[in-house]
Amino acid sequence: MNNPGVRETEVVVIGAGQAGLSAAYHLRRAGYEPDRDFVVLDRSPRPGGAWQFRWPTLTYGKVHGMHALPGMELTGADGSMPSSAVIGGYFADYERAFDLHVHRPVDVRAVRDGQDGRLTVESSEGPWSARALINATGTWDRPFWPRYPGQATFRGRQLHTARYPGPQAFAGQRVVVVGGGTSAVQHLLEIAEVAASTTWVTRRPPVFREGPFTEEWGRAAVARVEERVREGLPPQSVVSVTGLPMTEAMERARAAGVLVPRPVFDRVTPTGVAWADGSTVDADVILWATGFRAVVDHLSPLKLREPGGGIRLEGTRAARDPRVHLVGYGPSASTIGANRAGRAAVREIRALLGSSQPPVPAAV
Repeated sequence: MNNPGVRETEVVVIGAGQAGLSAAYHLRRAGYEPDRDFVVLDRSPRPGGAWQFRWPTLTYGKVHGMHALPGMELTGADGSMPSSAVIGGYFADYERAFDLHVHRPVDVRAVRDGQDGRLTVESSEGPWSARALINATGTWDRPFWPRYPGQATFRGRQLHTARYPGPQAFAGQRVVVVGGGTSAVQHLLEIAEVAASTTWVTRRPPVFREGPFTEEWGRAAVARVEERVREGLPPQSVVSVTGLPMTEAMERARAAGVLVPRPVFDRVTPTGVAWADGSTVDADVILWATGFRAVVDHLSPLKLREPGGGIRLEGTRAARDPRVHLVGYGPSASTIGANRAGRAAVREIRALLGSSQPPVPAAV
């Protein structure tokens, strides 16, 4: 290949959150050298993945199910510190410890078929040519905003959980929280302490889960998400599969009448929301805690989507293109799942590239 201005590498990793760093770690262990055999491109301005954007009142002690990255534990963290600072610092230390050379901020605009069976990754720092791709872009950059009649007429403030500033911004206001996930509940409980009033609405009745989240329960949840991905359907949210874990704070909020959901409204009015039965709620703010969608539009030129709208996977490999692996997508969207998927993707990529003399494993 002789294409001026295009840099060549074996593997491009897009994203440096949990899944991307896990993949980079396993590439290093397999003997691939950063900036020679692989490159990690990250859109964010600093280490931390999506964690760096979490709201300030989400302290590390409130984080559930955070699994360490492979090869380096997170120890001695102050549970009262914001999770963005704790995990952001941990990710930065991890990148330095394993010399991962993450390029940032780099925006990947498109991935296309290139020459000689390679992929061309078009980015804000110029094009890269690679034999394989690990996509670890997560969901944070694609917040989902539902659409309801009258939404544009609302005279108050609307914001998504991706820009949630913490509860004090809602002091003395009437707030409608939309969404049935963990973030919606966390926001609701915080805001209720300072707001004039809160109303919680959900598209489906929330399912509260009593007791610990067992390994068996986790396996069953992952299996349900995997089934959707195998069928080429968009992945479901974690809470839609696992339910909401009931905590003591949630029990108190339910007893106080805060954690009482109403069915989602039928329309938005200039002064609030309204239901088909004629009931209304006045609001100053509508907070859309309605989740996120996978960031995969840059893969559109490769035509990986199935008729159902999702990307069908075989393991971590896109069924329509064995050069492309998705980690942190669907069943690997949890932190522990992302670690496992990073290892699996590297194993499959090594088999795909099929070097007769594979790289010597690095000491990492």
